[in-house]
Amino acid sequence: MSDVFISYARSTETQARQIGEALRALGHSVWRDDELPAHQDYSKVIEERLRSAKAVVVVWSAEAVKSQWVCAEADVAREAGTLVQLNLDAATPPLPFNRIQCADLRGWSGDLDAPGWRKVAASVAELVGAKGGDRAGAPAQARKLSICVLPFANMSGDAEQEYFSDGISEDIITDLSKVSALSVTARNSAFAYKGKSPDLRQVARELNVSHLLEGSVRKAGSRVRITAQLIDGAAGDHLWAERYDRDLTDIFALQDEISEAIVAALKLKLLPEEKKAIERRGTDSVEAYDLYLMANQYRWNGNFSAPHIEATIRLARRAVEIDPAYARSWALMGSAQATLRFRFGRQEVDSWTAVDKALALDPDLAEAHAAKAGNLRHEGRYDEASEEIEIALRLDPECYEANAAAAALCFSQGRIADAIPFWEKATALMETVVDCPAMLITCHTALGDTEGARRAARTTVARAEAILAQDRSNGMAMGYGSGALAVLGEADRCRDWMRRALLIDPDNQNMRYNFACDLGTHLKDVDGALALLGPYFGQVTPSELAWAKVDPDMDAVRDDPRFQAMVAAAETRLAKSEAAAQAK
Repeated sequence: MSDVFISYARSTETQARQIGEALRALGHSVWRDDELPAHQDYSKVIEERLRSAKAVVVVWSAEAVKSQWVCAEADVAREAGTLVQLNLDAATPPLPFNRIQCADLRGWSGDLDAPGWRKVAASVAELVGAKGGDRAGAPAQARKLSICVLPFANMSGDAEQEYFSDGISEDIITDLSKVSALSVTARNSAFAYKGKSPDLRQVARELNVSHLLEGSVRKAGSRVRITAQLIDGAAGDHLWAERYDRDLTDIFALQDEISEAIVAALKLKLLPEEKKAIERRGTDSVEAYDLYLMANQYRWNGNFSAPHIEATIRLARRAVEIDPAYARSWALMGSAQATLRFRFGRQEVDSWTAVDKALALDPDLAEAHAAKAGNLRHEGRYDEASEEIEIALRLDPECYEANAAAAALCFSQGRIADAIPFWEKATALMETVVDCPAMLITCHTALGDTEGARRAARTTVARAEAILAQDRSNGMAMGYGSGALAVLGEADRCRDWMRRALLIDPDNQNMRYNFACDLGTHLKDVDGALALLGPYFGQVTPSELAWAKVDPDMDAVRDDPRFQAMVAAAETRLAKSEAAAQAK
């Protein structure tokens, strides 16, 4: 029997063959279903090869995610502990596989030194116990170690301080990811356990990791207490534990200490360049860092309203006043300013200066390139936006902003199917956002994928309900959630959420637009949809008008003379405004 089994969808057969050839070159025996004997029951042969394999390489793609065969084979491998995952096109593996490490091979052309391939080859070498580990990259013994950093619990007695404990967790994940001999579970997979008390050995099995790090953060005034415990995933035993009581000004040194203590406890060698990378922060100012974390929470807490966007800008601006070289805060501010300018019609807001400053300070910051791409898309400069997104995704494939920007660009160009993998990835990367899964409803509905739309609707409702449990006044959560309820057949509840949202946030034009989409597409209420669209088109921005022209949710009303009159009036108003601006 072969040591390695490759599972893939038919659309990626060429890449699967290339992967098989590369693994054979490393000394492994490989089997794909192109080798099915003509005289045997193919299902029995596949099951036999699958269960006898020491490593099962699952090639995820947009088609594979929907394939019952691929998902079933991946599940067998997961249960057997033989699963090795890779993705070719940014498609997010379905549950529960999205909680397990997945190597990024987007654009892979056979380069054996590519980081994604090195991860695949090292995992296969470890599972098979065959030769080829050296060519894969780091020695097999080093590659055996993997860790999940579970979200540190906020013990401050103040829910508003959660942004800080989350920030500490994310930074430790980032720091450990710089250690070449250690495989680190992605943030979105780790944060799926936030607020839960899972069995740690079960978590280790689900994520296929050898170790777990858990802890807590208590921040009070100028003091911070952090506890951390390193746990053996198989035995559940503590390998290392420490409690730190420090001044808040020591937070950066404290994070470095924790990361280096974990490396030491795992008996790994920290290379000099890795130590420098861990100690390299975006800022040396604790105050600026705290403000950035707070601004980031406001930006992505699920409340897409002008006051929250304005709060993000104020906090980020204060951070860069304290440290003018803080590129990440400049990028965050620029992204929020673009939202005010292009989504809320604040034409006086400058959305370029902060983005340009971020890129000047750090040309390798993925968030800054994503923010620039957003500006370019809003201005209709799609080719330039695409170039910036390509850079952002190359710098950091796990960047939420880059994946969301890529999805929005595809959608704006009418490439609905291409947008889906990016919105899937963005949904997985940021568990607090509700707009990304809601956009998946639109995409799947437009493509006639009823089950995909319902799946996205369930995610949207769950997130909206979680947000509303914390903030009953969040009109945007009700806005996105109502459409999801309609898809799930809960029309009465949908209309109830709409009524409440319009009472709470009557001037939110983006929310009204979403309601019009829901009424026209899912509830077949054309008159109700047009009644909401009248005021919306009276204030619509050029970017929003371009979006509405390609949005399939507008198809329900697109041929109605009343809708066409609204669009024509908006185009006339915007043309006059543009002419007046140019005449000045």
